[in-house]
Amino acid sequence: MQQFVNRFGMIGALIFVLIQIVQVVFPIIPGGISCLAGVLLFGVVPGFFYNYIGISVGSCIAFGIARSLGRSVLYKMFPGKMIEKYLTWTELKGRFLKLFALAIFLPVAPDDFLCYLAGTTNMTWKQFVTVIFLGKPFSIALYSLGLTTLFQVIFHLV
Repeated sequence: MQQFVNRFGMIGALIFVLIQIVQVVFPIIPGGISCLAGVLLFGVVPGFFYNYIGISVGSCIAFGIARSLGRSVLYKMFPGKMIEKYLTWTELKGRFLKLFALAIFLPVAPDDFLCYLAGTTNMTWKQFVTVIFLGKPFSIALYSLGLTTLFQVIFHLV
């Protein structure tokens, strides 16, 4: 598969970055799977950077969409239970930014949803971009390397 993608050169990488952007804006597949794909297709370092660029750009687009359309977009795209669970974060005065930053830094929260949710708060673009660009590398590295290791263990056992 790597050889196939490498035949396309930078166009293959650009297509992958675009896929990452789309998978954040329209969160149909889990981001962890696409992170794993990036590392498997392009190698650890290039795959990490392609994941980082695509996910970061997609996150900014999601924030912008929610900023423009408001909370109604949340109810059209995500389950009500998830929305209600995380809406409580927005009700904690001055705490949303801290909780959001922690969730983006750690690879355990529904990041795509949280980017949309952040767009419905009073968080500024500067705050959002700072959290994404500083927090995403750690979680992407954990996803990429952790899932790659798990993938290798599973398929070496077979």
